[in-house]
Amino acid sequence: TQVLRKSLLKGVVLSTGSLLVYETHKLISGFAEVHASFKVEEVIEQADYLYGSGETEKLYRLLVQHKNSDDDELLWRLARSSRDLAQLSSTSAEEKKQLTYDSLEYAKKALEKNESNSAAHKWYGICLSDVGDYEGIKTKIGNAIVIKEHFQRAIELNPKDATTIHLIGIWCYSFAEMPWYQRKIAATLFATPPTSTFQEALRYFQMAEEADPNFYSKNLLFLGKTYLKLNNKKMALLWLSKAKEYPAQTEEDKQV
Repeated sequence: TQVLRKSLLKGVVLSTGSLLVYETHKLISGFAEVHASFKVEEVIEQADYLYGSGETEKLYRLLVQHKNSDDDELLWRLARSSRDLAQLSSTSAEEKKQLTYDSLEYAKKALEKNESNSAAHKWYGICLSDVGDYEGIKTKIGNAIVIKEHFQRAIELNPKDATTIHLIGIWCYSFAEMPWYQRKIAATLFATPPTSTFQEALRYFQMAEEADPNFYSKNLLFLGKTYLKLNNKKMALLWLSKAKEYPAQTEEDKQV
């Protein structure tokens, strides 16, 4: 009986010890998860600051360290950053191509991690369009419907995102001014080829401006260009003047 009591007592002590180890492990694991989460938030905060400051190269160097992350918010920002770096005039043709394909992979991974991420849909559409520049006009036109679907999904998830509304305007503008030979290619790829008008493009550019006035130099430029296509020179002059006077912060603003 005494041996049994000792054994039981020892068992209780062991169980208590095991429980203590288990609870300590839980505490450490929980702390690690919170710490990891905090680190991601810290990187995102730093990334957004660099993006707002126009620090394209520094931003890319920060985010590319996290290219194996499973965080969709980090991944779509890396896709955007890779594309922005590819757009710089100082980036070589070889690097530009690699960055363009990399950006699409990052955006795709962000979508796989979270299909409900509006920004991931937006940047997947943008990056897919960029890749089309390397794969020929057939691929670019063939991807057009998919690109628009991702932009539309992005707007469903975030109706106030002026940039995505602008991008659908660009999509409409591109199809409205598509040359005849590209229309023939589209006709071979689709039973009903995608089409649009300058009036439709104008509506999206206006909607983008209403959502966030003066948010993007390129939206001002395309309002002016679209009004020119519609032969409204007075309104074209108004918006082109605004684009000309826009305070240039990025290389794209300077090009505009």
